[in-house]
Amino acid sequence: MAAPLEGIRVLEVGQLLAGPFAGCLLGYFGAEIIKIEPPTGDPLRNWRILRDGTSLWWHSLGRNKKSVTIDLQKERGRELVKQLAGQCDVLIENFKPGTMEKWGLGPDDLKPLRPDLIYARISGYGQTGPYASKPGFASVCEAIGGLRYVNGFEDRPPVRPNLSLGDSLAGLHAVIGILLALLAKRGSTQGQTVDVAIYESVFNLLEGVVPEYDGSGVVRGPSGSTLTGIVPSNTYLCADDKHVVIGANGDSLFQRLMRTLGRPDLADDPRLANNAGRVSHQQEIDDVIAAWTRANDSAVILRILDDISVPGGPIYSVADMAADPHFNARGLFEQVDVDGAPLKIPAILPRLSQTPGATHWPGPKLGEHTDAVLQQLLQLTAEQRTALREEKVI
Repeated sequence: MAAPLEGIRVLEVGQLLAGPFAGCLLGYFGAEIIKIEPPTGDPLRNWRILRDGTSLWWHSLGRNKKSVTIDLQKERGRELVKQLAGQCDVLIENFKPGTMEKWGLGPDDLKPLRPDLIYARISGYGQTGPYASKPGFASVCEAIGGLRYVNGFEDRPPVRPNLSLGDSLAGLHAVIGILLALLAKRGSTQGQTVDVAIYESVFNLLEGVVPEYDGSGVVRGPSGSTLTGIVPSNTYLCADDKHVVIGANGDSLFQRLMRTLGRPDLADDPRLANNAGRVSHQQEIDDVIAAWTRANDSAVILRILDDISVPGGPIYSVADMAADPHFNARGLFEQVDVDGAPLKIPAILPRLSQTPGATHWPGPKLGEHTDAVLQQLLQLTAEQRTALREEKVI
C-alpha cells in the first residue's frame, strides 16, 4: 500500500527548526521533500553535538529530504526556486514576514505559476497584525504565547523546557494546516496560504486558561510540579532519591491509593470524596503521599501503583528511554547508517497500521541532490549546471 503522502512534492525553503520539522514529518509519511539550502548549508548542520563535522541532530531533522543548494541572495537563484515551486504541491517557508515577497517568491508571485500551490508560512507572530514584523524565536514566542507564565514555581523566575518546544509546536500546526489544505483542494484548482505563528501554536495549548479568566477573573499561574485544580497529581521523592509522578485524581483512584497507604480514614472522608474537596485539602493529601514515597524506593512505589491500577511513572532521561523495553517494543528508535557508522534517531508518530511512515535515509550531505533535482524538474543540462556553479548560484 502506498504511503499516505506519496505523490505530494514539497519545496522546503525554511531553515533551522519550525519549517524543517514540518517538512520532516511530511517526508516521513511519503511526501517528496526538496530542501533548499544556502551554499553554506542550513545552520542546524552545525548546531549542538557534532560528529565528523555535522550535527547529529541534522541526521534526524534532515531525514528523507533532498538537499539542493541555491543562493537566494542571487537573482538567478531566486528564479530557480520560483521554477521549482511551479513543480511542487506545497511550499514551506519560515522567514521573517515580507522576506519572500522581497525576493519575488511570495504567494501572489507564485500563484500565476501554480494556482493550486499550498503555501505554508511559519513566523513568530503571523503574517498580519502589529507584531508581524517583529523577529520571533521560539523562546520569546513561548513567553508571549503564555507557556512560560504557567511553567515553574511561584517564587522563582519562569522556566523553559530544555527543548525548542515552540518551534516543534509550530511545525506540527503547519503540518495540520497543510493536510487540511490538501483535503480542501480535492477536485479544485485553487491552493491557499497556511499562516502559522509560533506564539499562536503555543497559545493553542492553553486549555481552559482563557474561559477561566474571562468567566471568573482567575489568572492561572505556575504551580510547580502540580496541576492547578486537580488533586492528587504531583511529583514525589522516593527513598532512593528518584522521583515518581503519581496521578490519583479520580475518585476511585484516590480511594484505592489511600487504602493501600493504610489511610482508610482519608479514603472514606466525605471532605475528599470528589476533586473539589481534595483541592481544598491538597497539602494534607500531598503530605501523606510524600511520607509514603520517602519511605520506599521508586521501584517499590511503582510496582505497588501498578498492582492497584493507579497511574504512576518514573521521570525518564533519554538514557532511560533507550534502555526501556516498552520504548523498544513500540519501535520508537530507528537505526540509520551515517558514513558507515550506526546512529539511532527517533521514529515519527503517529503510528499507522496500514501505511506507516519510515526513514529511508538520514539527513543528506549538503547539496547531495542538487544536480538530480535541477535536471529532473527543470531539465537543466550538465553545462547549465556547471555554469550555475561557476556563478556560485548553486
